[in-house]
Amino acid sequence: MGVSTSAPEKGREKSGIAVVTVDFPPVNALPVDGWLALADAVRTAGRDPGVRCVVLTAEGRGFNAGVDIKELQARGPGALVGANRGCFEAFSAVYECEVPVVAAVRGFCLGGGIGLVGNADVIVASEDAVFGLPELDRGALGAATHLSRLVPQHLMRALYYTSRTVTAAELHRHGSVWRVVPSDELMDSALELAGEIAAKDGELLRLAKAAINGIDPVDVRRSYRFEQGFTFEASVSGVADRVRDTFGTRGRGA
Repeated sequence: MGVSTSAPEKGREKSGIAVVTVDFPPVNALPVDGWLALADAVRTAGRDPGVRCVVLTAEGRGFNAGVDIKELQARGPGALVGANRGCFEAFSAVYECEVPVVAAVRGFCLGGGIGLVGNADVIVASEDAVFGLPELDRGALGAATHLSRLVPQHLMRALYYTSRTVTAAELHRHGSVWRVVPSDELMDSALELAGEIAAKDGELLRLAKAAINGIDPVDVRRSYRFEQGFTFEASVSGVADRVRDTFGTRGRGA
């Protein structure tokens, strides 16, 4: 359980790919320490001069189910501050990774998962993958910044207000998912793409990543930090607890 990094080999040579794998059973709802560990793993991989592409993936039933709500309920405001910081660091680490990040998504990608894939460079998804922000059902806010990078503005708003999900095939039609493949082909497809990227000159790839980030129309760090302020306001006002206390009792999603 936790966050691990591996390096697939191509014959006897290193592939130039680092695979960062998240594993927090049963649903990959990450505790504060998990978000921080993920941030550290991605940053470390990106700083490695031998790495030219990072693949971000997960074990278990789904890619990511967001923050650990039970931890928030047990630890109170301190856990919320920690979760805010942890998510901010993890999302930023993916965005700022010195080399391209390919997200390999299987199953559900919810809440904080959207923050991760929305900041990734490329997404490869399995046919059973679904994406969404059930934040309003969880007494939280946030990651609209990242959902906006996956779907058009009005669809983002509809998904956010309703807590509905979209399929990988739908995101593929919007151009935000590179490929949709059978579940058992996901890692092969992600590694194939990562290998194509990693075949480029490493120094030039780093310059390309910095250049592309530099022309982004939205400052994702500042935008997401702004959203987090409203998450904290909802918590302080008691609205978050009122909604969170009913989580899982009204047939709402994971």
